[in-house]
Amino acid sequence: MADPLMQRTVFIVSDSTGITAETFSHSVLSQFEQIEFEQIRMPFIDSARKASEAAQRINRCAEEQNQPPLVFSTLVDPDIALLIRQANCTFLDLFGTFVQHIETALGVKPSHSIGRSHMGGLSKQYNNRIEAINFSLAHDDGQFVHGLEQADVILIGVSRCGKTPTSLYLAMQYAIKAANFPLIPEDFDRGSLPATLAPFRRKLFGLSIQATRLAEVRNERRPNSQYASLKQCRHEVASAERLMRMEGIPWLSTTTKSIEEISTKVLEEVGLNRRAY
Repeated sequence: MADPLMQRTVFIVSDSTGITAETFSHSVLSQFEQIEFEQIRMPFIDSARKASEAAQRINRCAEEQNQPPLVFSTLVDPDIALLIRQANCTFLDLFGTFVQHIETALGVKPSHSIGRSHMGGLSKQYNNRIEAINFSLAHDDGQFVHGLEQADVILIGVSRCGKTPTSLYLAMQYAIKAANFPLIPEDFDRGSLPATLAPFRRKLFGLSIQATRLAEVRNERRPNSQYASLKQCRHEVASAERLMRMEGIPWLSTTTKSIEEISTKVLEEVGLNRRAY
């Protein structure tokens, strides 16, 4: 019998949404597989009153569990951050750690403006992201073929191999206009790409997946169907990979990769990683 996982509580404390700290904490804590972490996000801690209440909650947790919780913080205001730091916790100051070094290197004092990394509801970068999301939703699963010339990348692959989540992640994180287009049995029988995609060959990137994993995913959607059968999945995956190799389209398997890893590879292969967004 496997040993039970150790458990620790983690607080994500931020003066804004907490997304930055949460994303960083996931990456770091994933290295400690023997521990099960309960993460509690505490966003918009932007006043001394809220910070004091947050500190009290952290102290109660430490007392109840008889050990100090971890706290990942992106609090900008040093006075507010100090209130949390003084709680019974292991305080990890993500902003302060880097800001002090950058201040020394640049010889310029930071502004300590709260929420700067998530400002810009009216900014060009924000609007670009919204536009990219709308584009990706409109061009999901080949449902709208007009306007593909505006796409930064067009993901192709069999149904349920990860095209849609990758497209949306690229749009939300990088303002990439990503369309996605399914490869279907008719394409395999014909032995060529759909005519709709032919003019955009340089924008194409393929996603594949192990047949056994594809069958699992499809069975969640259509249990015990021909669509989800292992035989059908093996045929489609093999045919799609053969077609992509024949057409000279770069591709990767999504089976063991996260959305972040897939997206990074797409950006690199299609040459979008150097684009300012």
